Amino acid sequence: MKKEESTINCALFQKQEIVIKDITIKINMSQGLQEKAKFAETLQGEVGVLLSCPDYDTKRLDCTNCHFIANLREKTAGLIMKIKESVQHN
Repeated sequence: MKKEESTINCALFQKQEIVIKDITIKINMSQGLQEKAKFAETLQGEVGVLLSCPDYDTKRLDCTNCHFIANLREKTAGLIMKIKESVQHN
């Protein structure tokens, strides 16, 4: 069964999506927590590009969907960073 993907009609999102998916793959393939955290930090920076978009418009569905996805990704990266910090303190 083929997975159906919806697209967000935004050049910035399309550009960042390629980069973010690549980083996500690297996080998933990483073996150690240190390596995962390194990529998670990079992910936070790339997601920040979307969250600070100068063209963000709360009335556009593409914009609200983009920010929703970006916020989820930022939270995921943040969780990885918190786990790394808690392991280092134990």
